[in-house]
Amino acid sequence: MAGTALRRRLTWRLGRVVDQRAETATCSRISLRVDGWGGHLPGQHVDVRLTAPDGYQAQRSYSIASAPEAATVDLVVQRVDDGEVSPYLTDVLRRDDLLELRGPIGGHFVWHADLGGPLQLIAGGSGVAPFLAMLDHRAAAAPDVPARLLVSVRRPEDLIGRDRLDRYRDTGVAVDVTVTRTAPPGWDGRTGRVTAEVLGEVAWPPSERPHVFVCGPTGFVEAVADALVATGHDPRRVKTERFG
Repeated sequence: MAGTALRRRLTWRLGRVVDQRAETATCSRISLRVDGWGGHLPGQHVDVRLTAPDGYQAQRSYSIASAPEAATVDLVVQRVDDGEVSPYLTDVLRRDDLLELRGPIGGHFVWHADLGGPLQLIAGGSGVAPFLAMLDHRAAAAPDVPARLLVSVRRPEDLIGRDRLDRYRDTGVAVDVTVTRTAPPGWDGRTGRVTAEVLGEVAWPPSERPHVFVCGPTGFVEAVADALVATGHDPRRVKTERFG
């Protein structure tokens, strides 16, 4: 699989948009059918390239948010107001449009059923995207693998994958959401940033030797990874992916 991914880095393909729906007010989930797609591992990503009429090109990387078992390659795109790529993908792209992409890419930040568990996933904002692929794959291929998901968002309405969280809970995944800004009336989840104390309450302890994956903005990922290592987690079992 790693060799296949390496070859595909040099091959641009066309994906046809078969579905597009809002995840939040500023985030869309785009489902693509890609001719010749040979599959992927949960946690891998693709490059997306846009070409302007004058030939100018812009390229960004997006995690694959669908499991290998899915019929489509799904991307979760968070709109960046002054971005070159995301506003087009969230506001202009429509069903049946074609999108240029290459991949899958990456072999470090991946989890699949053969690796077993426990599985600990920690996301900041749109960093939950690759974990949607991992947990959908777990549900399809290894529902008995113990798994926990911790998601940090500014506000409850910023939560991506909300429709999936109950399904994950139904398959035994412990799902915790923490809100970093003032919580609205009626919010019964956690509040505040992900600290060592929070990790001690909701994450697998180091003694369980979990596979730990952390994804999100750079500052978030560095702070969480440092806290995990400081509390005894093996750095070799803490995989990180960051953006921004």
